Formats: sequence, C-alpha cells, structure tokens
Amino acid sequence: MPAISGTHHSAAVIGGGQAGLSMSYCLTERGVDHVVLDRERPGYDWRERRWDSFCLVTPNWQCQLPGFPYQDPDPDGFMVREQIAAYLEAYAASFAPPLSAGVEVTRLRRAQPGPFRIDTTAGELTADQVVVATGPYQLPAIPPSAERLPDGVTQLHSSQYRRPWQLPPGAVLVVGTGQSGCQIAEDLHLAGRRVHLSVGSAPRVARRYRGRDVVAWLDDMGYYDKGIGEFPDAESVRLRANHYVTGRDGGHDIDLRAFARDGMRLHGRLAAIAAIAGRTSGAPGRLGFAADLAPNLDHADEVAESIKDSVDKFIEASGAHAPAEARYAPVWEPPDPGPSELDLDRAGVSTVIWCTGFGRDYRWVDVPVFDGRGYPTHERGVTNCPGLYFLGLPWLRTWGSGRFSGVARDAWHLADQVTAHRTRQWGDDVRWIAGSPTETFPDRDWSIPRTAAS
Repeated sequence: MPAISGTHHSAAVIGGGQAGLSMSYCLTERGVDHVVLDRERPGYDWRERRWDSFCLVTPNWQCQLPGFPYQDPDPDGFMVREQIAAYLEAYAASFAPPLSAGVEVTRLRRAQPGPFRIDTTAGELTADQVVVATGPYQLPAIPPSAERLPDGVTQLHSSQYRRPWQLPPGAVLVVGTGQSGCQIAEDLHLAGRRVHLSVGSAPRVARRYRGRDVVAWLDDMGYYDKGIGEFPDAESVRLRANHYVTGRDGGHDIDLRAFARDGMRLHGRLAAIAAIAGRTSGAPGRLGFAADLAPNLDHADEVAESIKDSVDKFIEASGAHAPAEARYAPVWEPPDPGPSELDLDRAGVSTVIWCTGFGRDYRWVDVPVFDGRGYPTHERGVTNCPGLYFLGLPWLRTWGSGRFSGVARDAWHLADQVTAHRTRQWGDDVRWIAGSPTETFPDRDWSIPRTAAS
C-alpha cells in the first residue's frame, strides 16, 4: 500500500466499490492524479454482506462499468455472489487503480481557502477535489422496537444472513418485502423452513413478459435513461422501494401468494411488539400486524400489471414482434380478517430477520452539503461546495445510478466536472471551445475526449 500520510492529490475518491472504481477509471482516462481510499478490497461487500444464494436481479448485460462491459457467455443470466465479486476484482485488475485498501476515512473537512483535508486510519492527506463514492448502504436499519423481543430469539439483519442452516432450529420471521426480504424468505422456504413473512408495501415486477425479460423491454422503452428531474415527484421517487423479483436459478417472478399457497405464513406490516418484562428467554413475545396484507398484495400485483400495460403499448406503437401472453391470475387470497397477532413461542419462532434496509452514515463528512434528512444536496452528484461530489447513490440521475448499469454515465460526467474545476484553477491560459468534441488546452500537448461522457 502506498504511503498516505502527508500526501496531496488533485482528487481523492472515497470508496472502492463499483462506483469508486468507475470514478477512478474515468479519472485515469482523463489523466487526473488521484487516490482511492477504502476499508476493504474490491468485491468485499458482495462476498461478506450477501447471503450464499444471492444473485443480481438485472441481467448480466446491464453490467456496464466504464471500460469493462460484461463479456462472459451468459449475458441474459444473473451473476451470483462470487461472480459479482470476481467481476469487480477483474475490473480493478484491468487498469490498476491507485487504491489504498485497508484505509478508513474518519473525517473530511475543508478550511477555506485551501484543499480538502482527509483524516484516515493511515494518517492525514489533502486533495483539491473529493468524490464520495461510499454508496447508500452503510448502517443496517433495525427498528428500536426490536429491543422488546425476548432474549431467546435470535435476531439478524439481512446483511448478516448467509444460509438457512446458519439459524437455530425453529420457524423464522422475516420482516420486510423489499428485494432482500422476499429473496431471503424464498431461500428459507425452499430449504424447508417454516417461514412467517411480514409483508410491506413494496411493488413487484414480472421477470419475463411476452417473450423477453421485462428489463429488456424497459431498456428499449428508455426507462433507464429517464432522469430524476423528469419526474414530478422527484424526492419521493428517490425513496421508493425497488420492485421485488429474482435472478435465482435463471430468474423468475417472486409471487408471495404462491408462497402462501405452499405453506408460508403471510402477515401484514409489523405494527407492534408487546413489551416484554425483563426480556427473559422464557417470556412470551407477541407481535401485532396491521390489517393491510390484502391491499399490500393487491398493490404489488397492480404495479406488475401496470408495467405489462406499458410494455403492451410500446409493442403496439413500435410494431415489435412479440407473442401474446395471458395476464397474471392470483393463486391465493388472504383470509378476511387475516391474523393480527403472532405469539412467537406458540408459533415456534426462534429467529427474526430484519430486512428493513439501511441508513446513510455521513457523520465523517464535516462539510455543510446535507439537507434536513441527512441527504447530500446535489445536482447530478455536484454539490454546492466547489470540488465535492457524490457518486453511486440511487437516482443520482437515473434508475441505474446506484447500479452496475448506470454508474458509468455518472462517473464520466463527474470526471468532466473534476477536469473543468481543475482548468478554472489553472487560470486564463486555458481555452474552452464550446460545442467541440474535445476541450483543448493550447499550452499542453494533450486533450480530453468527451465522446465517452455522453
């Protein structure tokens, strides 16, 4: 690992996952001196914070990191956990980024005038510009009411779950039906475990429709190119749960109604955990659920069918050839009224898995660029603090901004911003040619191509 303490760089990239590596590739192409800082090696989070059967929910062809598109022989498949980590490792090896792994950033600050100062576990360094590429998933989010569960109940966050036989014998309650919750519930269900699933309001999407993966239809329809600014409710779009579906075993729908038909116990949204005096292992644990199971299932189906409606309209308008397909018919309906309580002891529930998402942790960023919710205020990753940028956040600009599919476009854009910021620092000797495919620096014998940054 190169020396850190006392060094200065034109740019520093904090985070060495797919976003940070993408940024490093683009800066390397632009000839910008920089360093990448991360606590771990590339691929670590994919290996250590995902369960054994984890796989992508988007087809492999959507993996389009800058300079390193997916090239293996299964473009319509879904990489599993080890393959994803290997893809990132191979990406890093392809251009040898200036990565300092094993270095944690503890504080980022800026004293005007002057560069950014970065405190790390390996000492302090400075940089003229900084790209924060740590992603949105730093702090496991577990509701405070979890403290009321009896001590004898094992509790895990989704980031800690690995495999069904990791858990003690007994039934399992999975709380949350985003992508993680649904896929973990399926993993346990297929392993023969008795599963209780607390169903929230997340929507679902069909895996395939009319002869193609729905992702392919949406890509043709331009959905993944739609910028956040094109939505009338941009802020709420950023907070929406992702549609649940899976790439497991070649990819298929996740139909919670089918799970229930086959023995999984579905409940509404978790609403209350009865206070447990002393939280002793023998104390009863009673959970209360909202009476919203039926509307939550209906809502998920309605979203999936509305996406099919959009595909149908696109096929008709474009004249695309596609076979007709019957629409979904529900295979199970919840009883009315459904169960409103669950006695953990009577149900034999030994484990609760909290699939309740993550929170952001920017406490180390000592620069005033955050709104009242702790979200960085930015325009396509560019903050109001000159030289400070964010990359890899969901809906930074498009749906794919936080994913393998769209981070390249954002990284190229920020590389342009970094370069432009440097030229402003250099002074009047820099001549910018508006509308030209290159930015020309007459006193230097190099130019910066822009074609890749479109």
